[in-house]
Amino acid sequence: MSDVIDLDHASWLEASARVRVTGLLDEGSFAEFLGPELREMSPHLPLFDLPRAFDDGVVVGRGRLDGRDVFIAAQEGRFMGGTFAEVAGAKIVGLLRAARAKADANADAKFERNAGVVLLLLDTGGVRLQEANAGELAVSEIIRAIAEARRAGIAVIALVGGKAGAFGGGGIITACCSRIAISQYGRTSVSGPEVIETNKGVEEFDSKDRALVWRITGGRTRILSGGADRYVRDDIAAFRAGAIALASEALPAFDLARLQAEQKRLGRRLAEHGACRDATEMWAQSGIEEPGGISDLTEDAFMALDAKRGAPDDAR
Repeated sequence: MSDVIDLDHASWLEASARVRVTGLLDEGSFAEFLGPELREMSPHLPLFDLPRAFDDGVVVGRGRLDGRDVFIAAQEGRFMGGTFAEVAGAKIVGLLRAARAKADANADAKFERNAGVVLLLLDTGGVRLQEANAGELAVSEIIRAIAEARRAGIAVIALVGGKAGAFGGGGIITACCSRIAISQYGRTSVSGPEVIETNKGVEEFDSKDRALVWRITGGRTRILSGGADRYVRDDIAAFRAGAIALASEALPAFDLARLQAEQKRLGRRLAEHGACRDATEMWAQSGIEEPGGISDLTEDAFMALDAKRGAPDDAR
């Protein structure tokens, strides 16, 4: 792989996890933990005669983002759908704990906002079925580690724009982060389209209807509904700029009052849009003109619409 990343043209959607990390961070600053040369691989996949990856599909380490020290984890969506499993999950949990330990040491046990930054480049279909129990446990441990990191004043920022999206446990993890940057190709949801169709039937959700899938779970809907914080174009330079902006924001304390405010926000959203069958109905209820054309807007036009609407009622 070339060390030179063309940030002006490199697509986040098409890039590998390592290319995303290289392009996102300051040049030459990334130091990987548990790299592929150590061959920390899944002990379970050989039981199913399945190939393994030397890094188990996740890259973790430290680097700098616009001069700021950050911790970073990037899932490789092209390996087992970027799924959570024993080794991959442990690497992410360890990274979050390392960030918290560094923040605690620097803060002398006193709460400080923006005590550190963790970037989670999520690209996942959820739990790895071949390691179901270990994967479910990994998701739970990651959620707890995120909560502990946020409580210590660390900004945990999710970046979503890969082909696998962020579904299942990955969707829950995304929602637990301090801030979320997403592109039009990013998709987040607890249940993926295929899962919904399998359990409820094609009449409930046609997973082959790509336009429907993107309207329901895609980045534009997440931004318009307050489920994400920053909309970015599909290129590595845009994700880098978005990450820098979110990492520079002063975050509110992560405490009970904050959680209660978020619960009220979600309650209001459910009351307003809970009966909607499609995202276009949600957009219409929100007062957006010509809601049926949102998916067809150019990037410039959509970003102008988002800017005109102003900040969503967000309590995250």
